[in-house]
Amino acid sequence: MPRYLQVADLLRQRIARGTWPEGHRLPSLEELVTEFGVARVTVRQAVELLARDGLVSPQQGRGTFVTGRPPNERWLNVVTTLDALARVYRDTEPQILNIDEATSAPALRPGEGVPAERYAYMRRVHSRDGKPYCVIDIHLDERIFRRSPRRFREETVIPLLTSMKSVKIAKAHQVLTIGTADMEVARLIDVPLNAPVAEVRRVFRDPDDRVIYLAEVVYRGDAIHVEMDLKP
Repeated sequence: MPRYLQVADLLRQRIARGTWPEGHRLPSLEELVTEFGVARVTVRQAVELLARDGLVSPQQGRGTFVTGRPPNERWLNVVTTLDALARVYRDTEPQILNIDEATSAPALRPGEGVPAERYAYMRRVHSRDGKPYCVIDIHLDERIFRRSPRRFREETVIPLLTSMKSVKIAKAHQVLTIGTADMEVARLIDVPLNAPVAEVRRVFRDPDDRVIYLAEVVYRGDAIHVEMDLKP
């Protein structure tokens, strides 16, 4: 990433967090050059970028002032119920990258359950308002997939799966880990290489402890919002 974009991102974060509220005067050009250890032209480019975004306004002889805050794009809350998870995905636009309708079981970890005989595998990119926010690898029990193959190919899986009366999800578990985007993921969800991402492993089991759905999801880090109540 060009150095001026890195500086602009740091300045933008200070405005977004409220460290520099509206009306605040930014440090001088010389102070920013010293703080970031970059050339004067780099800082100027960063400030010009923020000015084009309407976040700051350079004023001749007075300095540069904060005039706005970036929009909050962290719309994707980490939820803790299946109903809430299904609602998150209802406005998603899925794009299938790869599909294999008869594949062997994925590698399961201890305690995750027993595998189904065969799975349908799908690799997808999910978008919202035309902007990709995650890439997802799904293993779905083939017997369930065969009940509505066209819809599973075209729609997001979790809302469809939870709406099927013939499917009983007895246990659902997910693990979230913070990581960085590799080259392929960065290309698919339009983030810089090594940008922070949230990696989620999600497992649904039926009453017989059979894994009917396993997904490994990589979310853009700038879309995720985690909020939880802590017990006193």
